[in-house]
Amino acid sequence: MATVLLLIIIYLSFIGLGLPDSLLGAAWPVMYRDLSVPIHYAGIISMITAAGSVVSSLMSARVTRSAGTGVVTLVSVFLTAAALIGFSYSDNIAFLFILAIPLGLGAGSVDAALNNYVALHFRARHMNWLHCFWGIGASIGPLIMSAHLKNSGSWSMGYRTVGIIQLGIVIVLLASLPVWRKIRGEETENHTGSTINVSYRNILRLPGLKQMLLGFFCYCTIEVVAGIWGASFLVTVRNISAESAARLIALYYIGITAGRFISGFFTLKINNLQLVRLGQIVIFLGVLLLFLPDNYSLAAGFLTIGLGCAPIFPSILHETPRSFGRENSQSIIGLQMASASVASTIMPMIFGSLASTFGFSIFPLFLGALLVISILLIEAAKRKFRRLKTG
Repeated sequence: MATVLLLIIIYLSFIGLGLPDSLLGAAWPVMYRDLSVPIHYAGIISMITAAGSVVSSLMSARVTRSAGTGVVTLVSVFLTAAALIGFSYSDNIAFLFILAIPLGLGAGSVDAALNNYVALHFRARHMNWLHCFWGIGASIGPLIMSAHLKNSGSWSMGYRTVGIIQLGIVIVLLASLPVWRKIRGEETENHTGSTINVSYRNILRLPGLKQMLLGFFCYCTIEVVAGIWGASFLVTVRNISAESAARLIALYYIGITAGRFISGFFTLKINNLQLVRLGQIVIFLGVLLLFLPDNYSLAAGFLTIGLGCAPIFPSILHETPRSFGRENSQSIIGLQMASASVASTIMPMIFGSLASTFGFSIFPLFLGALLVISILLIEAAKRKFRRLKTG
């Protein structure tokens, strides 16, 4: 019973993790005018948030080992709640830059800690459903912001509402600390889920890890570039209206969220690495659909890419303890979360520069090239796993 309750709390925490992730994009068209700043300042806020996530992800192994997953999750969600409420009271861009630091620190810590906990203690379907709940949170956030912008024109109230919801999750997490402590005590007694203090230099020497991290980085690039630049490709290259383009991109996110729910059932029949390969094949089919001339193919293409993306992120994370050892998993998942944050920060800018030079028609080619590189790297990592296990 305690395990089921804990899983529900973890799912709730991941809804909270997803809630703030899409707020800035939804609010910024109003925010930058109210704050009297250039429109590109959203990128600065995103970069500061991502930098905080990278730092806390890399520190997650040491912090979680010391304080425990429950305390780390509680403090991390509290940091994001405080930052969001701080956003709602800010009327100066400098305050937003400062508040982006705890927002990123909190998000990175809870992401790495909970992903590792689920990878160690729950089945693959639970990992896929965990990230499905992130998608639910990421979908609800813009709806809350949109409702406040429509009713009062206030982005501040949108941030405040999400911050208050986060505080509610903090209260639930605080009440659940005895459950976390009980399970942590049982793990210590049974010597399960333990980690050892290993330097990142030694961790990176593990066979196949570098290839897996680079392949994961390429996958994360596909996911973020498709979401950020897909609408621009549709408008500038395929002459789709901005409103229609937004709806088509929504299909992409629906594909990811629904696909992760469906993937949870696929794990009953196939393993994590097979699910990653299946997702890569589906992404390839989606990219091919983007080359076809009619709009129905575009809708099917973005939905298919989303469905293909769905299982890859959670499946790679869930496979980490099995491929590299339970004792190394928290450090490696911290590296994976840092890799995802770096990809989300720099790769959209790199693609934007390439598209400015060569045109947005390179969008499907870029996705396809990254997919091929990701496949080659992950397959190379798999071969090293097999040699290690058979050797």
